[in-house]
Amino acid sequence: MKINRLIVGVLETNCYILEKDGYALIIDPGDESSRIKEAIKDLNLQAILITHSHSDHISALDSLLEEYNIQVLKYDNLVEKNYHIGPFNFEVIYMKGHSNDLVVFYFKEEKVMFVGDFIFKDSIGRMDLPGGNEIDMYNSLKKLKKYPSDITLYPGHGDKTTLSYELKNNYYLKNI
Repeated sequence: MKINRLIVGVLETNCYILEKDGYALIIDPGDESSRIKEAIKDLNLQAILITHSHSDHISALDSLLEEYNIQVLKYDNLVEKNYHIGPFNFEVIYMKGHSNDLVVFYFKEEKVMFVGDFIFKDSIGRMDLPGGNEIDMYNSLKKLKKYPSDITLYPGHGDKTTLSYELKNNYYLKNI
């Protein structure tokens, strides 16, 4: 699976285009729909995945849906289970804390997890926005520690990291 990152909008949100065998998924189309459309122009778009409802992660969604008649998997229509869309297989996991609707997408075969604003390199998502909750964040961080440490984490902002790095260096994970 090929992972392309587009940094979009004034908050520099990571929008990911996943590509496999000519098929694509979009994760968090935060803004700049024309750039996103250009990035997928030669691919068969299967679905759009949304990690949470904050506007910097969904601002281009309506524009994309005007052009593509596809499925949207987001916080309000998901259950924690495995999904199969085209050639993509992934698990949806709720990781509340930054918001009360945040989900992550775990591609076990590829050892990657798209984590939205749940966790960042050396940090975690802020909890002072509406829907944020420290107890939920604590429980979600405990849940994350149960996953294999060799997975790569793709956050909603900033650079990717690995769970093993975060377990050793991230203050919030080290102290749980």
